Amino acid sequence: MSAAEALAAERGAAARLVADLQGELAGIIAGQGENVPDDEHDVEGSSVGYERARVTALLAHAEARVAEADAAVERVAARSYGACEHCGGPIGGERLDALPTARRCVSCASAGGRPDRSLARRRG
Repeated sequence: MSAAEALAAERGAAARLVADLQGELAGIIAGQGENVPDDEHDVEGSSVGYERARVTALLAHAEARVAEADAAVERVAARSYGACEHCGGPIGGERLDALPTARRCVSCASAGGRPDRSLARRRG
């Protein structure tokens, strides 16, 4: 699979997840209606609040995945895809196969500093 195909697949999966989560969040909000639950006294209030916060966080994460895929497509167009943005060396084919949006090589990603967002996405 080419880099463009891998990135298109990653972006497509992330975009579908965004759409699903937006629908789920809209359903949660619509279910609440005008009756804002009183988390302290309403048995269901804390569950609804938790679900809304959970889906909101998942949605933000999925939107970040779409943005990472878009940034990787820009790197392909600029012919900088596959080069570590920290040291300039090659990221490596195996890493790009596993994490098509990777911005750093394994050495730089494991050395610390600002974490590779694509790696954090796969872990969490």
